Amino acid sequence: MTDDDHLYRRGVGVMLINGDGLVWVGRRIDNRDEAWQMPQGGLDKSEKPWAGALRELEEETGIAPRLVEKVADHPQQLRYDIPEAIAAKLWKGKWKGQIQDWYLARFLGTDEDIDIATKHPEFSHWQWVEPRLLPELIVPFKRDMYRAILDGFADWL
Repeated sequence: MTDDDHLYRRGVGVMLINGDGLVWVGRRIDNRDEAWQMPQGGLDKSEKPWAGALRELEEETGIAPRLVEKVADHPQQLRYDIPEAIAAKLWKGKWKGQIQDWYLARFLGTDEDIDIATKHPEFSHWQWVEPRLLPELIVPFKRDMYRAILDGFADWL
């Protein structure tokens, strides 16, 4: 914990891998660039991080929790700062960024179990990618965090 943790929205993220060791990423609907990311989002008040991660995963991908097996918890909480212009629009300036718990999870289903046409869609497309490609696919302000995610889960990838 650091002195400025209160300036960051609490969140979670899931690195979901399939049987081939590839990672699920979705292309964000709200970004004109080729911005792909792993499922992530904010925690609800008093929600436990793993429960929040499963909720976010289902809300964003349609993947039911029964089709997911937790493999590992990232050894640290990770954070990123969001550019001020985006933060002002997204969170009305309340947060500088997010501080997140990340989980590595195995997908037990099939591609037919994935449905990004959810109630509040966040992604226009999705794909499975090599883990090493993740930092190049994400928006620049999250690249260092994605490198840290890869480092933290390296023993399982």
